[in-house]
Amino acid sequence: MSRFLIYGANGYTGRLIAAEALRQGLEPVLAGRDAAALDAMGKALGLSWRAFDLGNAGVLEREFDGQPLVLNCAGPFSQTARPVLDACLATRSHYLDITGEIDVFALCHHAHERAVARGIVVAPGAGFDVVPTDCVAAMLKQRLPEANQLVLAFEAGGGPSPGTAKTSVEGLAKGGRARVGGEIVEVPLGWKSRTFLRDGEARSAMTIPWGDVYTAYISTGIPNIETYMTVSPATIRRVRRLRLFKPLLGLAPIQSWLKRRAGATAGPNAERRERSDCRVWGEVRDAQGGEARLELSAPNGYALTATASIGMVHKLLSGTTNTGFHTPSQLMGADYVLRLPGVRLITP
Repeated sequence: MSRFLIYGANGYTGRLIAAEALRQGLEPVLAGRDAAALDAMGKALGLSWRAFDLGNAGVLEREFDGQPLVLNCAGPFSQTARPVLDACLATRSHYLDITGEIDVFALCHHAHERAVARGIVVAPGAGFDVVPTDCVAAMLKQRLPEANQLVLAFEAGGGPSPGTAKTSVEGLAKGGRARVGGEIVEVPLGWKSRTFLRDGEARSAMTIPWGDVYTAYISTGIPNIETYMTVSPATIRRVRRLRLFKPLLGLAPIQSWLKRRAGATAGPNAERRERSDCRVWGEVRDAQGGEARLELSAPNGYALTATASIGMVHKLLSGTTNTGFHTPSQLMGADYVLRLPGVRLITP
């Protein structure tokens, strides 16, 4: 079986994923809202396409009917995950997406029982959000089974795509989040800062509401989780100043203006993706003072998203997994990220 549907295929990341699927011998159906863009893309790749929006559940069910799997690449996923997921449940199509949004992971997790009843897998976060960090968390749990604290961090080069930039705008209004005592709690923007060593040089970083605040707990059961991204000290200061304006950041006119600016981002071109890479750090500690650390190097996050998501597509099309909600490490194994091209452990 080689056919499946990519929704949002004509977006920045969707195009990379479609090309990778084709390279690996799959035959994705391209889908999205922009008929002209999909037509041009379909002709260039020799693939079929369908244009439709997400506003009508009946249309979605008709378009998804007969598709064994739908990979949702249309962000922000706060707007697209629910209708696509509901249609997948109706048509018994496996659901994948490439979100990093905490609330979307919660939405998908809460659909577990329905997914089991319908005989499908629901596996959000199939890209850089959150495959490498989720796998690092799961590997660290294996090394320190009684861990009760988890820190994850990443450095992603190359710059964001339009969809990622828009999602970040939405996140500003929600503030920071961390997991404390097993519960997700709201914390201030730029709540904590610290440094991580990359090749002996310190990288400043601040806490962000990364998807692992939700998924790493499901994967490991570790009750205290902080997630960091490397940024400059000046950026940390700017983000912390935004705390004063948090009530305004959620207003619709301001969100619309910020998203228009974010949407103008082109995303890194092929040369920039090739020249940039990612690092992921993980640390766990237990109550007895034990600790373990991992660091891994990976290709550009968008390149990793393409290979990671298509690897998960292959897994689901093969039909060899239990139904229901899965994090990436639950679906593919803790070492999945190490099987992806260009990924290697720096801290063995």
